[in-house]
Amino acid sequence: MPNDAPFPLALPQGLDLITLEIIRHALQAIPDEIESDISRTAYSPLIYEYKDFAVGLLDIEGRLIAHSRGGIPIFMANVLGLAVLDGMRCYTMDEFHPGDVFISNWSETFGQHLNNVTMYTPVFYDGAMVGFMAVLTHWMDVGGRYVGSSASNDTTDIWQEGIQFRSVKIRAKGEPVREMYRMVEVNTRFPEMVLGDLAAQLAACLKGRGLYDELLARHGLDIVTKATHTIWQQSATAAAAAVRSIPDGTYHAASFLDNDGVDMEKRVIIDLTVTIKGDAFIVDFSNISDQVRGPFNAGKFGGGISAARLAFKYLTTPNETTNEGSFAPLQVILPEGKFLSAKPGAPLARYSSALPTVIDTIIKAMAPAVPERVAAAHHGQAGSHRFQGRRPDGRLFSNLDTAHGGWGASRGRDGAGPFKTLSHGDTRDVPVELQEAQYPMRIDKIGFLTDSGGAGTFRGGLGLEKRYTVLAPCKLTVTFVRHDCPAWGLLGGESGAAAYVVIHRGSETFGPLLKVSDIELSEGDRVLIVTGGGGGYGEPQ
Repeated sequence: MPNDAPFPLALPQGLDLITLEIIRHALQAIPDEIESDISRTAYSPLIYEYKDFAVGLLDIEGRLIAHSRGGIPIFMANVLGLAVLDGMRCYTMDEFHPGDVFISNWSETFGQHLNNVTMYTPVFYDGAMVGFMAVLTHWMDVGGRYVGSSASNDTTDIWQEGIQFRSVKIRAKGEPVREMYRMVEVNTRFPEMVLGDLAAQLAACLKGRGLYDELLARHGLDIVTKATHTIWQQSATAAAAAVRSIPDGTYHAASFLDNDGVDMEKRVIIDLTVTIKGDAFIVDFSNISDQVRGPFNAGKFGGGISAARLAFKYLTTPNETTNEGSFAPLQVILPEGKFLSAKPGAPLARYSSALPTVIDTIIKAMAPAVPERVAAAHHGQAGSHRFQGRRPDGRLFSNLDTAHGGWGASRGRDGAGPFKTLSHGDTRDVPVELQEAQYPMRIDKIGFLTDSGGAGTFRGGLGLEKRYTVLAPCKLTVTFVRHDCPAWGLLGGESGAAAYVVIHRGSETFGPLLKVSDIELSEGDRVLIVTGGGGGYGEPQ
């Protein structure tokens, strides 16, 4: 076998190839099974339909052993491990007990919006703590200025966006910490929904811990640890081999977001380089915009590192499962105080809106080096649109949906779509039937937008047109970030169409709208959501 072979033959003493494969698949099966359980038991469509969650097994140092293959890829920056590591800063080893369960959404840990709450529980073997089971879910509301907490375009600090929990116990030695349940209940506008999701998250954590316990009992800690380290080594070797196949050099690309929601005339610049040097893949964010006033910042791990990891995975080992070794060749240069490495206290509600464009830009930089591996830009919009108001019985409702649009064409293929974004993977739309059953609105049309994909030898994927009719007074919040920087083409391909929103009220029309917060809607108003198309690849024929 050549020296650059991705899977070395040498195995640790006591571990054979058959046992390695059994443990590999058993480890991966745990988060995958838990993922299915969460989808069946969660209360919120954001979780059971939209898949806004992540599941993972971690070792005692917070390193990722196995990550669920569904859910949202944005969490591959190992926010699960970051939560565990911060917990180990908050508590001594003697303060972790069998049956303990913790929650954390502290902005200085993740650098993401506060709705993303990680729950984790320690795993013990022969009386010693050996790892953690962790589940992150998007809680639909954690307080703050706006219904939904993260549904903000103009917050200016993190305390306007909700409550923060820094690794606090919600169960101690297996018993509920009732004070924490009361704290959660009174800090959300939707206590029944959030507590229901919390219960699903807790059941998932406990079951995952039990499955890992069974695996350790069957094979022993020593063999499982050796298998885990071997899997990490194999993933790292495969990633390094993929990087070595890229020509050495420094590659540059730039793009931008329209604004930060507060300084509406000021673009947010994404100017970066990627340097390939042997098996090192170095992303340098030194020239991106500084931290912004509005909520389109992200912390270091939730922002720049998350985007770099996703782009790296797409370009190197997209078909491999994800673990600690997957990103070994990746290095990220990211000075503090940039909008992707914001300082403590910065608003983060829309942290994820920028990441699809950042990922696109890293991929764009690599087009001259590996044109066969890259695609033109995709629509790149989280495209959040939230309707919130009161039902006839007075109960509050919040209907969050997002944009599915066209993805970029690549060598030999037209662009796919409509899909979510590169940072959200293949997460699904909330079904029409579900929205109409639960909320006072009707979806009159969903259809492709003709010619919205960029022209090229291979055309970009098509955007969508979605039409709502409002059946009761409510408010609308919309967030689109990339109208003036639509999905670019590559190698002569043309750009895709841009996204926007229009409101029709009787004979009046309002729009195009890109960022609005809590705009009042009346019964009978119609809302048109137009999503963008993907860029074309190659000169149009």
